[in-house]
Amino acid sequence: MNFLENIFSRLQQAGGRVILAEAHVGGMTPEGQASSGQTATGAELLALIAAARTFLRASGLAKGDRCALVAPNSIRWAALDLAILSEGLIAVPLYARQAPAELAAMLLDAGPGLLCCEDATLRDAIAAAWRDAPRVALFDDVFANLSSTPSPAPITLTKDDTVAILYTSGTSGEAKGVMLTVGNLDHMLSCTKARLDQLMGPSSVANSEPDRVFHYLPFCFAGSWILLLSCLSRTSVLTMSMDLTKLAEEIGITASNYFLNVPTLLERIRGGVEGNIRKRGGMIAKNFDHAKTAWSRVNNKTAQPWDLFWLGLAGLLIFPSIRKKLGPNLRALICGSAPLARETQLFFMMLGIPVLQVYGLTETTAICTMDDPRHIEPGFVGPAIPGIEMKVGENSEILVRGPNIFPGYWRRPEQTDTVLRDSWFHTGDQGEVNESGNWRVTGRLKNLIILNSGHNIAPEPIEEELLRLIRGAQQVILVGNGRSFLAAIVTGDADPVEMLSKIAQLNATLPHYRKIQKFHVEQKPFTVEDGLLTANGKLKRDAIAARFSEEIEAMYVKTAE
Repeated sequence: MNFLENIFSRLQQAGGRVILAEAHVGGMTPEGQASSGQTATGAELLALIAAARTFLRASGLAKGDRCALVAPNSIRWAALDLAILSEGLIAVPLYARQAPAELAAMLLDAGPGLLCCEDATLRDAIAAAWRDAPRVALFDDVFANLSSTPSPAPITLTKDDTVAILYTSGTSGEAKGVMLTVGNLDHMLSCTKARLDQLMGPSSVANSEPDRVFHYLPFCFAGSWILLLSCLSRTSVLTMSMDLTKLAEEIGITASNYFLNVPTLLERIRGGVEGNIRKRGGMIAKNFDHAKTAWSRVNNKTAQPWDLFWLGLAGLLIFPSIRKKLGPNLRALICGSAPLARETQLFFMMLGIPVLQVYGLTETTAICTMDDPRHIEPGFVGPAIPGIEMKVGENSEILVRGPNIFPGYWRRPEQTDTVLRDSWFHTGDQGEVNESGNWRVTGRLKNLIILNSGHNIAPEPIEEELLRLIRGAQQVILVGNGRSFLAAIVTGDADPVEMLSKIAQLNATLPHYRKIQKFHVEQKPFTVEDGLLTANGKLKRDAIAARFSEEIEAMYVKTAE
């Protein structure tokens, strides 16, 4: 039984049990579930899948044809995705908030026979950017003819059949379509199930207490999609955020056991908590500061006799109220897409909330390593998942091979050959592994800054530390390739005077060639909409360097004068 057949079997057994929900703040039950009309039971999801499959067959698509899916998360998104896979089509999910011109470029590359959008506004924007677009269907059309007839079993697929083309972020160039197969998904979902079993206990359809999972990241991203499929493969209730402006309320009201995060959100939560405590002042702020210092010493194995007192006091007076806001049932936070600062991971652990890190790329079916809930090392992203091999190659590059590795990029054989060599996938990430088998990601090869002195510098560790030190900073990017020293662009509401002090503090810990000598403050943060962040929030370094070329040049000209 492959992953898709397993999901269909689960849905049939679930019957009247709610498995998907949409979080509409103000429309939730006291138990934290979405109100009537905003949920789907196993039977209801199968009915939606059946309607979508009928529509797809009537559209004349055949096995192996591509079907693009451009819409925000919803119950209907999940149903249409499963319908596409069940018909043997190749799903091409894209980020609905991406610029229409970027969407058009990826769609032109994928060549879908059908494009499905949730609303006419997005459909019209894509059509304006791509005049030769294929037939476009709105969700209302796809699901117009619901029937009580259950969806038939998925068509037969082999482990080598491609089921999806997911487009990479394109941090420094054109996005590429990553092909993923049935075999890739079979292996990955067996691994995620095992890890979730360790966290929550073995999953059973008969279990009266399903996993409660909250989710806000777009399903078009590999890790997000894997979580959706994992929840459908287990006994779970997955509640989707429907309004990111109400994320804090949704997190609290859904009372989830776990949810997937990007480091940015966890950094913001931490910053918000610490900022609120500073504003309160008095004994609460004093106790919190003492507890943080004590927790740091405990983790550095330099604890003092009074440290347990401060931690115990904070555990009684402060930490419970913080945990309550994140949900009374929270077992863990899961974090991926980029390395999380060790201090932030320790912060949540201090509150009694484990943070499980995951590392991987779209090309590795989203995951290479996953933290073991029973043994977490802050600052590391866990051991390699079962069944795959990882090693350190030239220039500390992480190399991976196993059943999770993609077969290639869509219509890009030369670029495929560049990263798949001698059965190993060259990730482009730099890292190291410790004696316990836990991995740490230290940088990205293509992001290396090479000074004119010949020194090679991975910018990420310095950027992360500076972001941690500077209050109000939203993003930090280092520049200096081919120059004589490093400079930084900092976005957000950061005080330049404080920045001077914090940069001096950081510089005192760095060798001469890694010191930051100049900086530029830009109040407006980089965004996806302005083309300076990828769809999943990573810095587009080349685009930023081009956009701020005058500001960068000024930092170096001033020094020369």
